[in-house]
Amino acid sequence: MQYISTRGQAPALSFGEAMMTGLARDGGLYVPQTIPTFTPDEIAALAGLPYEEIAFRVMSPFMGDTFAEAEFRGLIARAYAGFGHAARAPLKQLGPNHFLLELFHGPTLAFKDFAMQLIGQMMQAALARTGERITIVGATSGDTGSAAIEAFKGLANVDVFILFPHGRVSEVQRRQMTTPAEGNVHALAMDGDFDDCQARVKDMFNDFAFRDGVRLAGVNSINWARVLAQVVYYFAGAVSLGAPHRKVSFTVPTGNFGDIFAGYIARKMGLPIDRLVIATNQNDILDRALRSGDYMTDGVKPSISPSMDIQVSSNFERALFDAYGRDGAAVAALMSELKSGGFHISQGALEALRAQFDSGRCSEEETRATIRTIAAATGEVLCPHSAVGVKVAEEHLGAAPMITLATAHPAKFPDAVEQATGHRPALPARMADLFARPERVTRVPNDLAAIQALIRARI
Repeated sequence: MQYISTRGQAPALSFGEAMMTGLARDGGLYVPQTIPTFTPDEIAALAGLPYEEIAFRVMSPFMGDTFAEAEFRGLIARAYAGFGHAARAPLKQLGPNHFLLELFHGPTLAFKDFAMQLIGQMMQAALARTGERITIVGATSGDTGSAAIEAFKGLANVDVFILFPHGRVSEVQRRQMTTPAEGNVHALAMDGDFDDCQARVKDMFNDFAFRDGVRLAGVNSINWARVLAQVVYYFAGAVSLGAPHRKVSFTVPTGNFGDIFAGYIARKMGLPIDRLVIATNQNDILDRALRSGDYMTDGVKPSISPSMDIQVSSNFERALFDAYGRDGAAVAALMSELKSGGFHISQGALEALRAQFDSGRCSEEETRATIRTIAAATGEVLCPHSAVGVKVAEEHLGAAPMITLATAHPAKFPDAVEQATGHRPALPARMADLFARPERVTRVPNDLAAIQALIRARI
């Protein structure tokens, strides 16, 4: 299994190499050269299996000889041992033909734990073989950062630096990043928005002298291993509702496009997905792009669903690569135009995208109203991101069962939930002292040289 860059100018890599590299040296994102497919019988055989076994079967065909079978099973077992629900990703019914896939039972209460806990185990195993030390740098709109810190804190051969937009994450999200005491993790509150943080991370990867000098590695959803780990819960959710014998639809609240791109990969593998619905908040660039064909940034508007406050959706590049017939030069040209504010999607590529994805938008007031009405009707308390998904899903219900991805625990966004319902959701008992823990954070400017100097000084 080989991995190629979406921009066509980087060498093909193995799974292990792509995982440790993150961003390709031509600025592109790695994708599999070919997508393994499952037969209907192989999909049906997943029904009733533990989540860990589904993960092993779904991910193994992508991994080549990176890990031996017994080793990989052990990595998966350790990755999910700390989850707070035996099913890992339980389904809850919200209404006729509408289900919620709870992805917030991991150690940091967000869907990012499914990928980050596993990539932490895989990277640690790979580094143990070589004795190398790496520097992980990531950008977060709230959840990736805490999941990365939780996965890598205390490891002897890893330094972790997480950039998050100062004042634009929830207090729980911030404290999950700033309260770990381990010396190898560094929370950096950067001036600007998430797109600024993400841009500085990409700048660091494209500065090859810095990248090679500090042995830079990435754990954002630019890393293919992150996307692959998220493919698993699409299979787990779908077979629970009868796949492959009937189709299942998914609605995904997304800002950076990685979570729904995992669903696209699941469909390419043979999972009978009827509709893949992109749910956006008021930062609705993905919905606007699919409707108009113009991907034009217009500034990030802070919202009550801050993890989706994004205008430059990195993983959309992977979808464009397929939509443009895997033409790396065409994708590179689009990404160059994006630096000037945006680009127009060709008619053929737009039709290819519309054949794969539906989309919708949810305003701030609609988000609050959805939290309020779902709590009253079902007792299920949604975080604002999950509420965005539920509202858009209800506009796309059809004959196939609809699964909305619930991406975070409501207690990560207590102010928004309390405003909508009048009740403040409590953190799980294991996090009850979060607000009493001392914080450790460094404020940094939106300045590449300054951030690089800080990283060099601390590793």
